[in-house]
Amino acid sequence: MDSRIGYDTDFLAWTEEQARLLREASRERINMPIDWENVAEEIESMGRSELRAVESALVRVIEHLLKLEYSPAADPRGNWRRTVREQRDQAKDGLEDSPSLLGKIDLAKAYRRGRDYATEGLEQDRLPADLLPVDCPYCLEQLLDEDWWPANRHGLA
Repeated sequence: MDSRIGYDTDFLAWTEEQARLLREASRERINMPIDWENVAEEIESMGRSELRAVESALVRVIEHLLKLEYSPAADPRGNWRRTVREQRDQAKDGLEDSPSLLGKIDLAKAYRRGRDYATEGLEQDRLPADLLPVDCPYCLEQLLDEDWWPANRHGLA
């Protein structure tokens, strides 16, 4: 039975496995003019790109959830909600393609970036940066849950 990870099953795990196999083949000194180490590095880089894409989507989800929760502005709430829905879909698609990404997400880093972006956006409402929590108030399940929305601190829907 072949225990290798399938390309279509978990892309990130596949890239890591292929890079390992390429390095193993390189050590075997197969007589082919292939730059094994750089080929392996490029394949690993593809997997890291998948992780960055999921984390980037989560940054946008966090940014707009914070705006929805803390902003007293009635507009552009609809645009923020649409962005959250789109970015949730992007993150979930990436996680479906590569389930092993779930254990590699740096939620604290994503939150710091999302908070920074939200802070810039909320400055127009004259809200101080220290109004937003220092640590992420949302868990990953909430960030990905299409039915979950934080309550607005000003009673807006």
